[in-house]
Amino acid sequence: MSTPLDTNVRYLTDSGLETTLVFHDGRDLPAFAAFVLLDDVRGRARLDAYYREHADVAKRHGMGFIFEAPTWRSNPDWGREVGYNAAALDRINCEAIDFLRRIELDYRATPTLVSGQIGPRGDGYKAGEMMMAGEAATYHVRQIAAFSKADMVTALTMTYVDEAVGIALAAENAQMPVVISFTTETDGRLPSGQPLGEAIEECDARTDGYVAYYMVNCAHPEHFAQALDGSFAARIRGLRANASCLSHAELDAAETLDIGDPPALGAHYRALTQALPELTVFGGCCGTDIRHIHHIVSELSPVAC
Repeated sequence: MSTPLDTNVRYLTDSGLETTLVFHDGRDLPAFAAFVLLDDVRGRARLDAYYREHADVAKRHGMGFIFEAPTWRSNPDWGREVGYNAAALDRINCEAIDFLRRIELDYRATPTLVSGQIGPRGDGYKAGEMMMAGEAATYHVRQIAAFSKADMVTALTMTYVDEAVGIALAAENAQMPVVISFTTETDGRLPSGQPLGEAIEECDARTDGYVAYYMVNCAHPEHFAQALDGSFAARIRGLRANASCLSHAELDAAETLDIGDPPALGAHYRALTQALPELTVFGGCCGTDIRHIHHIVSELSPVAC
């Protein structure tokens, strides 16, 4: 599948939405589900401000921007946990794309894309109970269908390859470009134990290369930088790193937010552009916020922050 990106453009996306809402805003976010804010007037206003804050940085630095829908948790299992049945999830997933399209209108001079974000069926920190690829395709197909007005779908925090393959196959059936983002433990392996490069190569082999590109998210650069040696590295075009160097298990047990070292994170991103020659999409994950985005961009852009 060809990439939906303009290959002459570097793109910014957002940072750690859920950790920003919980730890900085003090919101009670059930099951870490940000999509519920779309059903609240003040919640929608907060999301609007959040996306604009990030898109403004991209605009100021001559970068493109990818609007990622706040739908990481809006799948059947997590939706049911916060009181959304299948029909309610269809509605909210469609509304999430419409919501971003309205914001996008104010950034017509900036290269932009709207992405329907898909999260794992289970815990984003653990592989847990794993589905076969066919089951994963059936599980995620309805959410992908609800993203029909998006430019692409992005599956973040994939912990094992079969779920990623299933999402890719479901997206192909819907004729929707798809991005797969794996997470890693501190040893550069997926939570399932599979090496990152092997997971990318297997996913490509089982989908005939349908995935537009791959990303890494929800891991600190120090966790996976040593795992990038191989031809598969050319398939990684995006990075949304964690602020903290802590492991997933340590983060899960933490009661306070570790924002790490924002300037050092920016330097890590710059270094990774050397190891990953196709790296063109930059954002953040757990613990990051607009401060980290500024430091990342300052390392990538000649325009001063």
